[in-house]
Amino acid sequence: MFYGIISVLFGISLMMYPISSAVGLAWAIGIVSIAEGLVSVIALFRRHVTISKGWLLLYAVVSLLFGVAAVSQPAEMAGILFIMLTAWLIIAGIVRVIFALCARGEIKGDWVIGLSGVLAIVLGVLLFMYPGAGIFTVTIWIGALALVYGVTQIIGGFRLNKLAKV
Repeated sequence: MFYGIISVLFGISLMMYPISSAVGLAWAIGIVSIAEGLVSVIALFRRHVTISKGWLLLYAVVSLLFGVAAVSQPAEMAGILFIMLTAWLIIAGIVRVIFALCARGEIKGDWVIGLSGVLAIVLGVLLFMYPGAGIFTVTIWIGALALVYGVTQIIGGFRLNKLAKV
């Protein structure tokens, strides 16, 4: 239930202050990235690691560099992350359209995959054309999703408390 309350507060914050929240979100992602990098550095000195130490070192370095950049320049990182999201939407949309064309007739509802690709391309182009409105909108949507997630967590917490009392 605690996570639900935090998520609701987070969602409200994102929806009330979307632009400054986008910067805060980039900063928070930076903190998480630094933590991941530090944990990976510590894992490098462990004897039994399930991943190769070369990949682990690469992950640690990239995580630390990204995290330091996001914490020291969160506004710029928010913009860079937004540009990456825009590029990803366009590329993912193109891949979905190509996949839908290649799978034509072999998958029932292949047109839905193609449509999702077209919509991803349109969204990516719109975000590219109107970045300010895009950052605002994406932050509002993340806030709305966090709010819904938080409410469902709170409801689930109350239901689990009732089960525990039975």
